[in-house]
Amino acid sequence: MGRKEKDQQQIEDVRLRILEAAKKLFLKEGYEATSIRKIAAEIKLSPTTIYLYYKDKSDIAYTLHKEGFKVLGEQFMVLQHVESGFERLKAMGRIYINFAIQNTDFYQLMFIMKEPMEFISDKDCCEWEEGEFAFGALQQTVLDCKAEGYFNGLNENNVALNIWALVHGLCSLKLQGHLDHVASAHLHVPEDRNILEEAFETLVLMLDKMK
Repeated sequence: MGRKEKDQQQIEDVRLRILEAAKKLFLKEGYEATSIRKIAAEIKLSPTTIYLYYKDKSDIAYTLHKEGFKVLGEQFMVLQHVESGFERLKAMGRIYINFAIQNTDFYQLMFIMKEPMEFISDKDCCEWEEGEFAFGALQQTVLDCKAEGYFNGLNENNVALNIWALVHGLCSLKLQGHLDHVASAHLHVPEDRNILEEAFETLVLMLDKMK
């Protein structure tokens, strides 16, 4: 590896360290309580060094937001070869759920924290290609489902929004502990049952009847 490549690798390593530290602090202490100084201290850098890579902490949150959607979008891309729209829709739901459970930190930044979206709304120059691709994949899949006879008479965009909201709701309830508490305390579901999986399968059955 030449000098130029080594320098570039070092830059990338520092960038990733900054992002990881910020992600940890955002979730542990909250966005407002996290400062550039705290992020710098977490990885033993000077605040000045952080500013060489990012304008401010909202820029860092926005970058993390995009990184998360990039990972999710790449997983959705794997499903492009699935011809059946409804089968693809089911697979997308499972990927979304698995992503939420296995990448809790990214999921919180992408769908729970409001600051990244506020940053995008306030900055007309900011692009959100990764997020638009992820939702666009869902919109196209719903359109393919309609071509197969599903969701007749319904607006495809509204259907996509409702499906996303329902699956997101299940994931959020699971991550915050509400889903398991209600299942155990009020529905008397045994602890060895996967209530999240069962709830998703019920949603799939409901959608399947919309044909």
